Amino acid sequence: MDLRETFATNLRRLRNARRWSQDELALEAKISRSYLSQLEKGAYYVSIKIIGRLADKLDVEPAEFLKRPTKRDH
Repeated sequence: MDLRETFATNLRRLRNARRWSQDELALEAKISRSYLSQLEKGAYYVSIKIIGRLADKLDVEPAEFLKRPTKRDH
């Protein structure tokens, strides 16, 4: 799994843990829902600025997005 896929997986997991829709998180982070959707699919690279916004709204450290899943997480 490359870092873009890792980011996408963690973003989706963290958003779902908050029980937020893509629309809700996009609104909070001031990004479009379609951009958020593409990030969750691993289609786009994300900037540090956007990582910071998402981490702030999801109340996690930015590093959470880059943690590789363990075998237990699969």
